[in-house]
Amino acid sequence: MFPAEIRQYLEYWLIDEISPLTEIVSFIPEGGGSINQAFRLETSSGAYFIKYNSADRYPGMFECEAKGLNILRETGCIQIPVILKHALIGKFGFLMLSYIHTSQPEKNFWQLFGQQIAALHRKSSPFFGLEHDNYIGSLRQVNTPHVSWFEFLITNRLEPQLQLAMDSGKLNSRDARQFNCFYKKLTEIIPDEAPALLHGDLWSGNYMVGDDGLPCIYDPAVYYGHRETDIAMTRLFGGFPDLFYDAYQEAFPMEIGWKSRIIYHQLYPLLVHVNLFGSSYISQVRQITGRF
Repeated sequence: MFPAEIRQYLEYWLIDEISPLTEIVSFIPEGGGSINQAFRLETSSGAYFIKYNSADRYPGMFECEAKGLNILRETGCIQIPVILKHALIGKFGFLMLSYIHTSQPEKNFWQLFGQQIAALHRKSSPFFGLEHDNYIGSLRQVNTPHVSWFEFLITNRLEPQLQLAMDSGKLNSRDARQFNCFYKKLTEIIPDEAPALLHGDLWSGNYMVGDDGLPCIYDPAVYYGHRETDIAMTRLFGGFPDLFYDAYQEAFPMEIGWKSRIIYHQLYPLLVHVNLFGSSYISQVRQITGRF
C-alpha cells in the first residue's frame, strides 16, 4: 500500500508542476530491493517512477541520490533519469524520477555503453572523493576528499567497512592484519591515475536498456575515484559482455594488467556485501587478502 500522506502531497504537486488537469490513476509496485518501496506512478499526464523509505532510518538518502544523479546527468555522457522531486513527508522520504520504459537494445548497445562510461571516467577533479557523503546500498559512504587515491581508499572505503564487519563479529583481528599487509602493497599493485567521475555501484542491477534502445544508468554511489573501481564492479556479478570492455579500452585504455587488478578493486564492494548480507561473502574477501 502506498502511503496516503505522500499520495496527497503528490496530488497537489502534480497539479502545480505538471498540469492542472493531472490526476493520479494508480501506483503499480516495481522492484525496489530491501531498502526502498518502489512504484510506477500512473497519471493522466504520463508515468513516473517513485520510491520511498523511512526517513529516520536512512536520513538524507534521496537527497544524496538526487545530487549524484544530477552530477552524472550534467556530464551529458550517458542517459540518466530526470529528477522530478524529492522530499520528506511525515516519517517517509521519497524520490520521484522520470519513468523510462525498457526496450530491445540497439545492435551497438554494448559498444556504446563502453564508450559512454569511458567518457564519464574522463571527467576529473583535483581530488578523490566528493563534496558530500552519500550511500552505497543502505550504508553510509564517506567521501572526504584526498589528493592520494591510496589514502582515500584506505581511510574512506576499506577501513570503515572493515571496522563495521569487525564490530559485528563477521571479521576478526587476523583479517585486520591481512588488510594492513595489503595496504603496504597498494602502491605496487595499483597504478596511480587522476581522479575519475564514477557511478560507484555499476553492476548489472543498476543499468537498463532505455526506450530508445540505449544505455541508461541509475542508483549511483557517485564520487571521484580510480576508474578501475567502476570496471571491477561491472565484473563482480558475472560481468558485462566483452564488447563493453573492448569499446572502453579503445576509447580510454587502462594500464596493462587491469584484469589482474580487478580483484583488489572488488574488496570494497565485497566488504559492503559482508556488512549488508552476511557471511557468504567473507571467503571471497579472505581469498584476496590472504595473498598478503
